[in-house]
Amino acid sequence: MSVELAYQLTGNSVDNPTIVLLGSLGSDRSMWNPQVTALSATHAVLTVDLRGHGESPTPTGPYSIRSLAGDVVALLDKLELTSVDLVGLSLGGAIAQSIAVDHSDRVRTLTLICTAARFGVPQGWIDRAAAVRSNGTGSIAATVVSRWYTTDYAAQHPDLIARSVSMIENTDDEGYASCCEAIAGWDGRDDLARISAPTLVIAGEQDPATTPADLRIISEVIPNSVLHVLDPAAHLASVEQADRVNALVTDHITTAART
Repeated sequence: MSVELAYQLTGNSVDNPTIVLLGSLGSDRSMWNPQVTALSATHAVLTVDLRGHGESPTPTGPYSIRSLAGDVVALLDKLELTSVDLVGLSLGGAIAQSIAVDHSDRVRTLTLICTAARFGVPQGWIDRAAAVRSNGTGSIAATVVSRWYTTDYAAQHPDLIARSVSMIENTDDEGYASCCEAIAGWDGRDDLARISAPTLVIAGEQDPATTPADLRIISEVIPNSVLHVLDPAAHLASVEQADRVNALVTDHITTAART
């Protein structure tokens, strides 16, 4: 059964499809503020709190990437959005891949940022879920944020680092842990070739969590895709390289509209 997600719809454009932004594990929809500010000038932009995150409810698990995707599709149905430009980062990228495979008619264009078709060894995610259930998201927040930004960028933006740590700390423990288990149980590699939407793939050169090699695997298998590696950028390239990401997404969407 799907969960009714918290969301924000910004901007207003009757001429362009809505851009839907799906975020990282441990984030809320505020992580997309740099994109909303830029993209809402020409498009309606829908930002979403995934289940167990932000203001969305935390249903009893287990969760799967497909169930998380089902939540998003249910929201699109509620808002009567038949076809969207879908953007996902990290966990949001896995959800976006799932939607693009199972609901291809709903995805006009796809953008995958700092994500993977399979996120490492499942046991690592199972261990992280156990740690969060035992000690809370606060116990891992600083370590996770250390992978979100390059060292130099973090040093220059201490307020951002503090806000990012707080965002993870405020994520529901069970919601975070259940999403870790969803990641552990997911492998989308065999489905990549089924994605038909024009796809933009963006990697961060310094991303230790989803490396450029992980994104290259995606771009080499999705038929109509292009890869850009941004430098410097770690896991939240959408923040550290916001202007570049915004330009790439805008160009990708605009190009697709002309074809």
